[in-house]
Amino acid sequence: MRIILYTGKGGVGKTSVAAATAVRAAELGHRVVVMSTDLAHSLADSLDVRLGPEPRQIAPNLWAQETDIYYNLRTYWGRIQEWLTALLAWRRVDEIVADEVSVLPGMEELANLLWINRHRESGDYDVIVVDCAPTGETFRLLSFPEIGRWWIEKILPIHRAAARIARPFVTGMTGLPMPEDAVYDAVQDLFRQLDTLHRMLIQPEMTSLRLVLNPEKMVIKEAQRTFTYMNLFGYPSDLVICNRVLPEAVQDSYFAEWREAQGRYLEMVHERFDPLPIFTAPLFQHEIVGMERLGELARALFGEQDPTRLFFRGRTHSVERADGGYTLSIPLPFVEKGDVDLLQVGDELVVTVGAHKRNIQLPRILLGLESAGARFEGDTLKIRFTQPGAGQNRPGSGRPEQAGGQRG
Repeated sequence: MRIILYTGKGGVGKTSVAAATAVRAAELGHRVVVMSTDLAHSLADSLDVRLGPEPRQIAPNLWAQETDIYYNLRTYWGRIQEWLTALLAWRRVDEIVADEVSVLPGMEELANLLWINRHRESGDYDVIVVDCAPTGETFRLLSFPEIGRWWIEKILPIHRAAARIARPFVTGMTGLPMPEDAVYDAVQDLFRQLDTLHRMLIQPEMTSLRLVLNPEKMVIKEAQRTFTYMNLFGYPSDLVICNRVLPEAVQDSYFAEWREAQGRYLEMVHERFDPLPIFTAPLFQHEIVGMERLGELARALFGEQDPTRLFFRGRTHSVERADGGYTLSIPLPFVEKGDVDLLQVGDELVVTVGAHKRNIQLPRILLGLESAGARFEGDTLKIRFTQPGAGQNRPGSGRPEQAGGQRG
């Protein structure tokens, strides 16, 4: 099984690249399903076929779907939404308004992602290709399983026990609809599915997140931030695709300045994302719509290669013994030392990069140790762990130092 997710800034051509990958993989004999997590579906437009909420076969070995939001919500959110609607009705919120606001922000897109679980468990496909929502939404959704695991392990049991005790008194005296056990069961089932999804998405031999960008400064900057967060959350990436590059055949003076700028930005892409492979696709003279045109895009990108192969293998973090303790190394490209905050809380290390925070469950070998300082070596954050009381930079929190001078 291979799961390939395409992400990037809105408008860079993610949908076309995802669809082209699926078309080519199906031609090579893989059983492929291609789907979109973006609420503004454009996959059907790219393939130039009609799609529905269930996978539909559109070519030999190729299935595609545009998921139905309401079907997904009933499947994954129905029982929880019923209780929230009843709670809002108790507060005298209009029924229609209550039905709308009882769906938490992002739940629609998250329910779309859960289709990955279903497709993998079905065994019907060899490859799942996902056209993700724009990068900001994608990473908010991909970080949700980790948040959910923490919530269900540490908060939900306490909340459930308290609700079981308080339910007869609170409901009897006030009419407030307290959540029943069925609601908690539904929450647990949802988070278990999210946890399964997370475990699949961090397996480098199974899953690859691929960045799609254009040779433009703003787009490259966005892709850099995305690549940083992919490393932060441990999501494996094996490829960067630079789309809509002016071909050499275009020699018109009108495009001279544009071609020159693209040349500079292509160099920047190679410098910033090395050692990831960089594949390029030209700006075609015609619209990329339909199977034939998508096949043309796939050949321009991958040539005779199988687009489902793993193009790069790399480690997101490692632990090694050093100086009587251990060092945890986390690649964090494009991050300045002042952008990172560290805090160790028990067996968890909280890494904050800008507005994003990740709770890293420390490897078993580091349990019982304390962080004793951190520093950057190139693009890698090195965090030292020692026996309690042996470190010099207590209390295991703060910002890392910079090794070898300032980074650009």
